[in-house]
Amino acid sequence: MSRSFGSGRPPHRIPKDTYPVSPTDCSVPSPKYPGAVQAGFPIQNQPEHNHQPGGPIGVLWAPAPSPPLSCPPGLEYLSQIDQILIHQQTELLEVLTGIETNNRFEIKNSLGQRIYFAVEDTDCCTLNCCGSVRPFTLRVLDHLNREVITMQRPLRCDDCCFPGCLQEIEVQAPPGVPVGYVIQTWHPCLPKYTVQNARREDVLKITGPCVLCKCCTDIDFKIKSLDGKSTVGKISKHWTGFFREAFTDADNFGIQFPLDLDVKMKAVMLGACFLIDFMFFEDY
Repeated sequence: MSRSFGSGRPPHRIPKDTYPVSPTDCSVPSPKYPGAVQAGFPIQNQPEHNHQPGGPIGVLWAPAPSPPLSCPPGLEYLSQIDQILIHQQTELLEVLTGIETNNRFEIKNSLGQRIYFAVEDTDCCTLNCCGSVRPFTLRVLDHLNREVITMQRPLRCDDCCFPGCLQEIEVQAPPGVPVGYVIQTWHPCLPKYTVQNARREDVLKITGPCVLCKCCTDIDFKIKSLDGKSTVGKISKHWTGFFREAFTDADNFGIQFPLDLDVKMKAVMLGACFLIDFMFFEDY
């Protein structure tokens, strides 16, 4: 006598021939299905979340690409991009007290993924006595908290009337190995710079506007060829709103350059952006 369950009806049974005989018998979703992935194409470059000292928790970092040949370690992030976004972090102590503190910057790609984190390394006395003309060292860190780029600015008097007091910054990648320089070019009205390689050979020029209007608009510094006839990119200081511009010196910048520009020169362009920031926007 068979034993019944529940209401006394026999349990429902699925015909045996409807089961898949092996995993290969399972149907593959249509490529048009929202969650489907084409067969034979593995999922690559998944977003990474990393905890790094000095930065917010759970930041989305860009996946590390394969380093090209003769690329300094850590600069592989720059090999596949033609645009960089730089966001200076707001320092609460500086806002409340007016005491200058070391600057910190998030460096991102056009997708908003962080590729580097830059930290200023300057002593308190120099910070508050020298102001925006202070010498500084900027340490650029990757997602593993390794210092991959070092930028050093020497102390120079900031006076446009004396051509001997021109500003400059040295870019090293890896630290201790110079890859280029940004040298201010004297001009009575325009902010001008010359970008040099590791051998001190001129590579590019940078020219800013005659009047640096800092209110309600972006400010562009054009990156030009050596002859000055063609523009190949720009460094832009972005307007961030009245409150932030009036009460903090936390600035946002964007850098655009040719995709095929040497990665070392891309790193030097990053140094040019920081030099421009300290010269014209640090006190605002």
